[in-house]
Amino acid sequence: MSNPRFEDDLRILLVEDHPFQLRATQYLLESYGFTQLTTSDSAQGALQQMLAAVQPFDILLCDQCLPDLPGLDLVKFASHRGMIKQAILLSSLTCTELERLEKTANAHGLPLLGYLTKPLKQFEFRKLLSSIQL
Repeated sequence: MSNPRFEDDLRILLVEDHPFQLRATQYLLESYGFTQLTTSDSAQGALQQMLAAVQPFDILLCDQCLPDLPGLDLVKFASHRGMIKQAILLSSLTCTELERLEKTANAHGLPLLGYLTKPLKQFEFRKLLSSIQL
């Protein structure tokens, strides 16, 4: 991540249904240098954003517990249709539950880099990004 342009070039779709968490995570990402952010407060809204996008998003950073569709299902749908390149689940679920979801994603060949617990922490986020394959 030593490339200072990396943050500017990375297109992130952030999906979080809680307004405070959405704003807080967006603010954190911007403070980390990520400027190409698109946000949505639902899976349905995220799908509309992806359909309207000219190119696939580099990262889908998605809450697992969305009211209209589980985050992993959104990752599966979007990745199978070429709407995203990679994904990260962001959740307040237990690590055990998140590890189970990660194993499911790997078993289905989904482009999940991993998971992060809320609130987003810069070091953990950048560690997952270090394994990115765009």
